[in-house]
Amino acid sequence: MNPYILATLLLGLGLGTTITFASSHWFLAWMGLEINTLAIMPLMAQYHHPRAVEATLKYFLTQATAASTLLFATTTNAWLCGQWDIQHMTHPLPITLFTLALALKIGLAPLHIWLPEVLQGLDLGTGLILSTWQKLAPFALLLQIYPANSTLLIILGLTSTLIGGWGGLNQTQLRKILAYSSIAHLGWMILVLQFSPTLTLLTLLMYLTMTFSTFLVFKLNNATNINALATSWTKAPALTALTPLLLLSLGGLPPLSGFMPKWLILQELTKQDLALTATLAALTALLSLYFYLRLSYAMALTMFPNNLTGTTPWRLQSAQITFPLAFSILATLTLLPLTPTIVALLTS
Repeated sequence: MNPYILATLLLGLGLGTTITFASSHWFLAWMGLEINTLAIMPLMAQYHHPRAVEATLKYFLTQATAASTLLFATTTNAWLCGQWDIQHMTHPLPITLFTLALALKIGLAPLHIWLPEVLQGLDLGTGLILSTWQKLAPFALLLQIYPANSTLLIILGLTSTLIGGWGGLNQTQLRKILAYSSIAHLGWMILVLQFSPTLTLLTLLMYLTMTFSTFLVFKLNNATNINALATSWTKAPALTALTPLLLLSLGGLPPLSGFMPKWLILQELTKQDLALTATLAALTALLSLYFYLRLSYAMALTMFPNNLTGTTPWRLQSAQITFPLAFSILATLTLLPLTPTIVALLTS
């Protein structure tokens, strides 16, 4: 892609998210989300592969549906309450419609069907943007309206953690595994959104850091399935030794950093007399942990010759800049000791 066009599209992504962040009027927030959607679509279809074009079309249709539902919810709110301001959403009907529209936008279960298929059709770079940056603007709106429909949020959260863990069990494609991982993590964030928005922000920060590192590791190894991971030790032995820590951190295994937000969320749910919800969420986390263990085993605990039919790659120098990867892995592995400081900064 032409570098000027690429720079324009990336600036469009940044502009759309910034407009949504800064807006207090529903129409401006909707416009920011639409700019975001239109800016990422050429990036998704840039390789002109049939799967990429199909993924772009699926993404466009789902985002258009979510955007129209969002616009309908805001118009209904203006009709019922006489307000276009984001902070003045009090009627339960537009709040429910708005929550469902944003759930479709970010891929919460049971509105998640599009996410694994779309992510599977993209390259790892665009998949990274879709899994991280594209979640920021909808979450900013969810945090602003502070939805009071607790039953709906808990159902969405529990369904997402269950389907995110269950759906990834039988997958061999890394991008689909990361899509189901995204669904499960979003479920944890939604569970605690109404009780502790600060904790939701902390979980989102941890998810973005860990997912960023994971995508860069797979991109460096040029791996799109589990068999390709099995031969990654020939290209980057040190990275292969660190990656299981990163994957198990995504699964929430103590004493790694990914355990910290899950632990705090379970603690908050218990404080709110939702012990059954906390128990179900903890059990669904075991499903996610299984397929991360599977990836860790395939990557670091199998040596050649092994039973996996992976092709040993050439040991060529990678053109990818490794500083972002090194920085994000360092952040992922050291965020657990920094938890008290992060929580103090977010709550002050």
